[in-house]
Amino acid sequence: MDAPVLTADPYINRELSLLEFNRRVLAQTQDMSVPVLERLRYLCISCTNLDEFFEVRVAALKQRLEIGAPAPGPDKLTPKELHDEIRLRALELVGRQYDMFNKALLPELSEEGIRFPQREGWTKDQRRWLADFYQREIVPVLTPLTLDPSRPFPRILNKSLNFIVRLDGKDAFGRRRHRAIVQAPRSLPRVIRLPDELSETGVQTFVFLSSIIHANVDRLFPGMKVDGCYQFRVTRNSNLYVDDEEVDDLVRALEGQLAASRYGAAVRLEVSKECPEDLCDFLLDHFSLDRDDLFSVNGPVNLNRMAAVCDMANRPDLLFPAFAPGMPDELRTEQDLFSILGKKNILLHHPYQSFTPVVDFIAAAASDPDVLAIKQTLYRTGAESPFVEHLAKAAHAGKEVTVVIELMARFDEAANISLANRLQEAGAHVVYGLVGFKTHAKMALVVRREQGELVRYVHLGTGNYHPGTARVYEDYSYLSSSQKLGEDVHKVFLQLTSLTASENLERLITAPFHLFETLIEKIDREIAHAKAGNEARIVAKINALIEPQVIGALYRASAAGVQIDLVVRGMCSLRPGVPGLSDNIRVRSIIGRFLEHSRVYYFRNGGRDEYFCSSADWMDRNFFRRTETCFPINQRKLKDRLRDDLDLLLADNVQAWELRGDGGYVRVSPGDATPIAAQQAFLASLAAAT
Repeated sequence: MDAPVLTADPYINRELSLLEFNRRVLAQTQDMSVPVLERLRYLCISCTNLDEFFEVRVAALKQRLEIGAPAPGPDKLTPKELHDEIRLRALELVGRQYDMFNKALLPELSEEGIRFPQREGWTKDQRRWLADFYQREIVPVLTPLTLDPSRPFPRILNKSLNFIVRLDGKDAFGRRRHRAIVQAPRSLPRVIRLPDELSETGVQTFVFLSSIIHANVDRLFPGMKVDGCYQFRVTRNSNLYVDDEEVDDLVRALEGQLAASRYGAAVRLEVSKECPEDLCDFLLDHFSLDRDDLFSVNGPVNLNRMAAVCDMANRPDLLFPAFAPGMPDELRTEQDLFSILGKKNILLHHPYQSFTPVVDFIAAAASDPDVLAIKQTLYRTGAESPFVEHLAKAAHAGKEVTVVIELMARFDEAANISLANRLQEAGAHVVYGLVGFKTHAKMALVVRREQGELVRYVHLGTGNYHPGTARVYEDYSYLSSSQKLGEDVHKVFLQLTSLTASENLERLITAPFHLFETLIEKIDREIAHAKAGNEARIVAKINALIEPQVIGALYRASAAGVQIDLVVRGMCSLRPGVPGLSDNIRVRSIIGRFLEHSRVYYFRNGGRDEYFCSSADWMDRNFFRRTETCFPINQRKLKDRLRDDLDLLLADNVQAWELRGDGGYVRVSPGDATPIAAQQAFLASLAAAT
């Protein structure tokens, strides 16, 4: 029977769930088992996450408020109620960020010999050196702007560091001035390390750029008195809007949108807590913001720039221990990669296992004279991508190279335009993702002539083709010479380039065409097994779960007795453990050294276990507005490995958080049991010995 209809809201709001994820990230700064510089990094990540939340989610919400549109999600919150709740939670989150910075991290770093003295604590020698540094490195690139009717408020770049200065006195032309703006150039580092000779023995001293400018700001206004200098920072709407029906040249349109987004509508104003009320009101009025959009902070307005200190300090003892990614035994041979794949499929688990075989797959194809064609999707790959180098080399060598580049990968748009231009110059066929349907699938296809026949090799992944993020993002890579799988990948590439239907796929399940319906069918199949008295179980590891129809299907499955375990890193709109609704559903989130990023689906299927890896989360956009791939893992040995991996994540009692029905999370504690940290266990079993 179907789950009963409840009067309470069965859905958790997605924006509030995203803030809860950021709260879990920030909680890592309180974990004393984590080295202090890594805890500083978690703080910076939480700040960066919150920036993006305002740039994208709050910006979209404000637009809905302006036009009176209803909230997009299935929960019952109105846009106004949601905005007010976001304000309360964001204020609390920001307060905790600065409390951790000022009361915990700075004192602990000081004890470790990493210090950030305030201006009044600078020694005479430090003050002299900083004054010289200011005059030599900062003044030449500063442009102070005194405000008057003929000199309007300057354009303020998104998330840039700025100062509003209160003045008293007359300028060189005899006119009285009251305010000025000083913008910190983006070319300058936000944290400066002083020479060792200016610090105590064994101490590293860092100074904020904002402190240096503040200490010397009076030099910018000779003849006038500086009565106050206060940091501020504006967060702007960074959503890009490109209508494919109105655009003839996507690249040119996107480049125009990128330039405009740097000065999009303001959505948040951060000021130092010392900033007087009248100056706050002046800034709010200029940026067309309300008091609800103001955040007064006790410290630098750009805490995320502190991440640079993690590397500048050169203190590996205060970071996570280094490790070398492991390499599967089957790849530790002198055989070429294609010969190995001709005998068996390879499943790699990053970052515990090396990403190098994935790079080598394209590198080998580029240099192999028997390879005729290479096709690959690129979503996020980095500005200096080895994949682009190898693909360009292959194109120069006369191979057929086709690259589907998603230009609309948020915050990577400019880099992807540059990569597309480089590949086109090399002679590659470059196709852009279809506007409105992002190409989020991670797949590569190599066509090779062997003994007079064409053989296809494929790579499919849950993560991006980015060697940098592969060191910190947890993902799976699958390399195979399965001809059925290769034929399916070939058909999907044809669809992406010709926009025709890809029919009769045997192995791949794709969005936006079949993935949603197939997932619902598999959930319904588990319901049927449960009603027939068979063991029924679903396990899914995903980054987000917000699609209401999938949630509804999971509620029906729970009511039928299907046991459901979900590992959801970020947003989750499903309420677990609610009597009569989700009694048989458990949801947990793993927050650790690495960003849990892979997507794995498991269905018991009456004892005929099914395992899938995918690029898709369980979200509306992934099912209906993106090109995604979901691929089966059929080999018994690899299925057993995925089972063991999922079991380990479900057994984690150190880095796991459990979601409650009210939308809050509780950190799991081992208590008297043996501590189990999944990520540490993966490192121990898969990474190379160091």
